[in-house]
Amino acid sequence: MAAMSDTTRNRTFPHGNDNDDATAPPSPSPPETVYYEGCPGCAMERKKENNTGTPYKEFFYVGVTTLASALPISSLFPFLYFMIQDMHVAKNEQDIGVYAGLLGASYMIGRCFASLFWGVVADRIGRKPIIAFSMFSVVIFNTLFGLSVKYWMAIATRMLLGSMNGMLAPIKAYSVEVCRPEHHALGLSVVSTGWGIGLVVGPAIGGYLAQPAKQYPNLFSENSIFGRFPYLLPCLFISLIAFAVLISCIWLPETLHMHKNLEREVEMVGDSRAAPHREVPHPEKSLYKNWPLMSSIIAYCVFTLHDTAYSEIFSLWAVSEKKYGGLNFSSKDVGQVLAVSGAGLLLYQIFVYRHVHKYLGSIISSRIAAALSIPLLATYPFMTHLSGTKLGLAIYFAAVIKGAFATTILTGTCILQNSAVSQNQRGAANGISTTAMSLFKAIAPAGAGVLFSWAQKRQHAAFFPGDQMIFLILNLVEVIG
Repeated sequence: MAAMSDTTRNRTFPHGNDNDDATAPPSPSPPETVYYEGCPGCAMERKKENNTGTPYKEFFYVGVTTLASALPISSLFPFLYFMIQDMHVAKNEQDIGVYAGLLGASYMIGRCFASLFWGVVADRIGRKPIIAFSMFSVVIFNTLFGLSVKYWMAIATRMLLGSMNGMLAPIKAYSVEVCRPEHHALGLSVVSTGWGIGLVVGPAIGGYLAQPAKQYPNLFSENSIFGRFPYLLPCLFISLIAFAVLISCIWLPETLHMHKNLEREVEMVGDSRAAPHREVPHPEKSLYKNWPLMSSIIAYCVFTLHDTAYSEIFSLWAVSEKKYGGLNFSSKDVGQVLAVSGAGLLLYQIFVYRHVHKYLGSIISSRIAAALSIPLLATYPFMTHLSGTKLGLAIYFAAVIKGAFATTILTGTCILQNSAVSQNQRGAANGISTTAMSLFKAIAPAGAGVLFSWAQKRQHAAFFPGDQMIFLILNLVEVIG
């Protein structure tokens, strides 16, 4: 146990004056925090107490780890349409969206069943082991997905990747445990930034590197491994990034308290003749009865449903032909749009979001961003009538602004969730959030795929024909949120 002189926090002493009775007993001292040697959580608490600045190194680890975990989630969207075509499972072109939606949903179905488990385990054995294992699973299963030539293999590998990648719940808890309370918003915005950038850079990687023998015939031949497995290169590239992050986890500090599962123990120091007294923490109330937590999770799930459906629909809509109301983009064009969106998102999080949160707070900023997203989405169906520079400016601007709005909403709800619980429940709370969110994310691409296929078949309907109906439904979900 550390010496008392090292653990005293804000100790005060009784004040006397000349008129006081000399025999008056001294007032009791406030409690002192006791740090346990060998406890990583205590070591982190002591470090935060001694260093009042922003923990940039820890935030860097949080950001790159979150980015590597998020990259494979949506990296398949730009080439998903062509992958389903190559697997010859759809009877006609209009049915591709159904199969694409089921494949896109498989990752979230796997994560839905496992997220709460990983959150509880992270509260037992620590954040670091779960983060490292999640990176290992990305390396293995994302590579296997790139080697998939059958639809069942693609579904199986994506589902296993989702169930074994349990990093999201621990990393959210970790991001607020490595910093002081005044930096919690910044810590969670780092997670949202890494996650948001991963969700837009991943598709950019998929768009640029998929089908390399067709896109770059001078570098890759049809007889090479990347010609026989046209979707291996983007998956392998992402797996190499995850492997590098896995190695860096060696230097990742643990934050969980590991002395009898107590977050903090307090020793009351009073009269030197009295035996020291230890306060035992009261049992925490059920997370399911914690309304501030559950209400923020509900809002988080609704907006997650919207953003996941938007991501899939955007990619399918952009690559579909003009006669179906799309933009007739190539997978490379979609990747380029998403890459620019990711760059704009990074600049927004670094230079703008902290000021938005400071002046508006989590709730007001989320409400404003959701309200402004509605008229923005309403403009998308009319972009099919544009071409050339006008189309480029319109789609790039819309994608960047939509990404900033989504990040504002999701970061705000994450802050509310982590502020509603104490540390020893934070992993489980984020596990519940991730489980519920994964369920909605599983529904979103499957529903979006079915919706997209249905809209493709009603181009000449009188009421919101074709893609206008798609974006109308997206806006209705945003209104609910």
